[in-house]
Amino acid sequence: MAEESKQYTADKEGERLDVFLTRMEPELSRAHIQKLVAAGKAEVSGRARKSNYKLQAGEMVSLTIPAAQPVAILPEDIPLDVLYEDADIIVVNKPRGMVVHPATGVYSGTLVNALLFHCHDLSGINGEIRPGIVHRLDKDTSGVMVAAKNDAAHIDLAEQIRTKTAHRIYNAIVCGNIREEAGIIKGDIGRHPTDRKKMAIVHEHGKPAVTHFRVLERFGDYTLVECRLETGRTHQIRVHMASIGHPVLGDPKYGPRKACPFAIEGQALHSLSLSLTHPVTRERMTFTAPLPEDMANILKVLRAKYKR
Repeated sequence: MAEESKQYTADKEGERLDVFLTRMEPELSRAHIQKLVAAGKAEVSGRARKSNYKLQAGEMVSLTIPAAQPVAILPEDIPLDVLYEDADIIVVNKPRGMVVHPATGVYSGTLVNALLFHCHDLSGINGEIRPGIVHRLDKDTSGVMVAAKNDAAHIDLAEQIRTKTAHRIYNAIVCGNIREEAGIIKGDIGRHPTDRKKMAIVHEHGKPAVTHFRVLERFGDYTLVECRLETGRTHQIRVHMASIGHPVLGDPKYGPRKACPFAIEGQALHSLSLSLTHPVTRERMTFTAPLPEDMANILKVLRAKYKR
């Protein structure tokens, strides 16, 4: 991939150059942006400026993003819980704690490394870093995922997700007692304005997001809910549930700062089922993954305490 040059027009008076560029390029961290600026990769009206330069509305800003350095992604003999597999797709139950695909600083131990060892043939649409990956789950979210073994399957599955004909259902244990039986949460999601490692409901530069939830069981201080996604934004369920005052139990980013009282690493969120149309046979298929042991144990404790 060649280096990329981008042009923008400053739209806020007095905004720092690095803050503006981070807002324009939400996939890049502010630290990364600052390194590019320090290297002279950012110019304002044709002149290199520092990160703290205060922009004037209407100024032309350019940013040159260097080409990514190639990284060898190697197959690794990592056990997989395979729910279904044929010549076109593979469906797995991803464990909590596993990163889906390599990213900065994480180039081994991912689901992609495991799939490359297990399958040998994966679609190449997402490039060398994310072969076969049609959708993703957060590192500490477990459950059903599908990967494509060829480009035709990848294109078809991606279209199903885009048009919402592929349906995903999640189970989550959230903090607090949700009084409603069900509800719909709407709120555009984008990068948090001050913490670039988090997402948030934002009014500018966010992407539309809709989450449907339904209460399954109540346990006084906790509620087991089913969540159905209309959209698939980063951290969507976690951000939306936190926005209504019911963050996912154990969530290190969006949950309470106090220590989680249960034995679980990460958020109590599980991709329970995925329904899709097979990209070749056109058969409608539904795949289900049982709750992981840690979530099942938490529910056992809660049921023993509250279901008397």
